[in-house]
Amino acid sequence: MGEITIVGLGPGSFGLITVETLELLKTAEKLLLRTAKHPTVTAMMERGIAFTSYDYVYEEKTSFKEVYETIAHECLRQAALGKKVVYAVPGSPLVAEKTVMLIRQLAGEQGIAVRILPGMSFLEVLYTRLAIDPIEGITVLDAADLAAIPPELMTALVVTQVYNHYVASEAKLVLMEYYPDDYEVIVVKNLGLPDEQLLTVPLFEMDRVQEIDHLTSVYVPRRSTAVKRFSLDPILDVMAKLRSNEGCVWDIEQTHSSLRRYIVEEVYEVLEAIDLQQGELLCEELGDLLLQIVFHARIAEEAKVFTMQQVIDGIAEKMIRRHPHVFGDTSVRDAGEVVLNWDAIKKQEHGHERPSVLDGIPKGLPSLMRAYKLQAKAAKVGFDWDRIEPVWDKIYEELEELKDACAQGQAINMEAELGDVIFSIVNLARFLKIDGEVALNTTNNKFRRRFLYIEKVMKEKKLKWENMSLKQLDFLWEEAKSNKI
Repeated sequence: MGEITIVGLGPGSFGLITVETLELLKTAEKLLLRTAKHPTVTAMMERGIAFTSYDYVYEEKTSFKEVYETIAHECLRQAALGKKVVYAVPGSPLVAEKTVMLIRQLAGEQGIAVRILPGMSFLEVLYTRLAIDPIEGITVLDAADLAAIPPELMTALVVTQVYNHYVASEAKLVLMEYYPDDYEVIVVKNLGLPDEQLLTVPLFEMDRVQEIDHLTSVYVPRRSTAVKRFSLDPILDVMAKLRSNEGCVWDIEQTHSSLRRYIVEEVYEVLEAIDLQQGELLCEELGDLLLQIVFHARIAEEAKVFTMQQVIDGIAEKMIRRHPHVFGDTSVRDAGEVVLNWDAIKKQEHGHERPSVLDGIPKGLPSLMRAYKLQAKAAKVGFDWDRIEPVWDKIYEELEELKDACAQGQAINMEAELGDVIFSIVNLARFLKIDGEVALNTTNNKFRRRFLYIEKVMKEKKLKWENMSLKQLDFLWEEAKSNKI
């Protein structure tokens, strides 16, 4: 049975390899390198040091997990053949080196001796360049392991193995869940080499730095105060309990269909809170709306259709995909171009042309909202007036037709013509860039407030409805208006 000695090639310059490690590299019976893509390798070759690298494994495997496992097993296989293996890794063997952890674990199970020589990591150089003292606290994570960031991390963070722009982009998206988008980070390139660079950039631009490669890391400074991450776990746990065998009979009996009316009601209550400009009420109503979303997600999860996490991940991915001007390299001139890009991306996502321009509008929408969307869809292909004057003319035309229908006294025609009037009013709202549904809801709320005022005054004066004339009621209505109710 052979043995494995693990050494580090230092952070970059050949002069940073320890003397002990250099002597071992020269005399190794079997020298294996995790990667030959390291600045010291050229100097090793100049000195006639023979080695085998595992760079080919990176090309063969589809994930870093597979790469690390393959390398670890291959090193152990060589040792099992009775060879004295020297396994060399960039930097220090015990700093951000997963293969070393795997080798130690597997070697213990197989009875193979493992020796590790101390080496200099890139962290020592980083501390010097940034003039920081690690005693203040620092966390080091592989880019592939950023999901392991503690929620309340209060130390500086070093992200290693940022191999390319794709890895940098994925790491950025994870970090943006913990830090503000414009939080300044330092992209560290070629540390310890003549062409080293330390680039301070806002987090959202981290993956836009030129020439990101295997010698790239990212330093994220310590946050001055704790940034608390919210969690959906409390409401998810409550809903799971309500739907369990020990839960509530009413909640257990609900289905997607039975809950439809409640989600609509909650949306309108949110709108009312917005209109009232009451922050505390809006917070409460948003919670009620979220409850409905969690309710539907729980029902779907029990049926093994999808989970709440899939809901969250799906919308997050969609927003990133549809905002390439924020999360990618696309440039836009104005909000109009953003909308054009959005529509183009939606078409690509669907993968095919819809049979009708009007497809994709839910039939269950409130009528005013559905009318607005139908008109907007038609307008996109040019079926629209280019001035507002004909819109006014159309309203007057439809009103005249409604008058004629009323004069004839035929209920079916009256209903149809009234619908045409409302439809033309929605068209006017669209030209004025006003949401008809929101506008009517605002008026409904206004009517309710003023009517309640009339009731309040009548109650205070002990007046009865049957004794009030329309003129008296109208006076109270105008009084409510003058009081800005």
